[in-house]
Amino acid sequence: MHFKFSGNVLRNQYRLYRLGIQCLVSLIERIESGLAQLLRLIYVKIKLLNNNQDCLKMPELPEVETTCRGIAPHIQGQIIKQVIVRQPQLRWRVPEDLNQILTSLVIKSVSRRAKYLLMTTSAGTMLVHLGMSGSLRIVTTDQETGKHDHIDFIFNNGVIMRYNDPRRFGAVLWTSEPLENHPLLKDLGPEPLLADFTGELLYSLSRNRKVPVKSFIMDSHVVVGVGNIYANEALFTAGILPLRQAGKVSLARYQKLVSCIQVVLQNSIQQGGTTLRDFVNETGNPGYFKQQLKVYGRKGLPCYACQQLLTEARLANRSTVFCTNCQR
Repeated sequence: MHFKFSGNVLRNQYRLYRLGIQCLVSLIERIESGLAQLLRLIYVKIKLLNNNQDCLKMPELPEVETTCRGIAPHIQGQIIKQVIVRQPQLRWRVPEDLNQILTSLVIKSVSRRAKYLLMTTSAGTMLVHLGMSGSLRIVTTDQETGKHDHIDFIFNNGVIMRYNDPRRFGAVLWTSEPLENHPLLKDLGPEPLLADFTGELLYSLSRNRKVPVKSFIMDSHVVVGVGNIYANEALFTAGILPLRQAGKVSLARYQKLVSCIQVVLQNSIQQGGTTLRDFVNETGNPGYFKQQLKVYGRKGLPCYACQQLLTEARLANRSTVFCTNCQR
């Protein structure tokens, strides 16, 4: 059987095919445009996140030390009467039996290891990490709780230690095991303010290391508690370029750097901590001393030593500010 198609039929079919192809091309173009817009949006979001990353920092060692010294006189030697957990979902879930464990125990000591607050009792130790935005404050019984007041530790003397954490990235944990075996503590480096933190130690650990010296001293396996702000400040004071490879820093310069780290941290502790945006001290009062920082947060401003404009780079997605004239 044979079919014959007139010229009009063929022309109509051609127009339909052509229209279909045009629609398909238009659809593909719209999809490509939508994908391009989506990718641009994702890129912008990532850039904004990167640019704002340093606005989301956790309290560093001086802030934690300030908290430790602030709360210790109020709770050390006191008996825990009750623990009220309003929100257990922190970075790790608060132990369900924390109230049962702690009730009637005496806080024997309050100390710090790295950025962990350690509250020791006869039965074990409570570990508290302030996370990105956490704080511990001493409050009175008539002070109302706020939205982010997740845990109250109530003592027999009427004192209440209140844990507040808007972002809930902190932690309240319990262990009855020796602290040196705890998985969060056992692999930590030395404390920067103790005698075993030396220039010789940094020099020996840094041999053949190609990472920037700033990243090296911020590694908690090397030394604990040297956060971004204090790494910037210590390296400036020591005259060491943050981008320099750790393995290419001399022993003498590491000895100077250790001294500078200790001075910067001690000064900050004495001032009450540089207190990032969300940090408040144990009384709830801000203790922000950012105006005393020499380089951090001062990109494009004159160096206090030579007046050359400060430069910023990003290492491990963290703001790194330095003077190309004073640091080498």
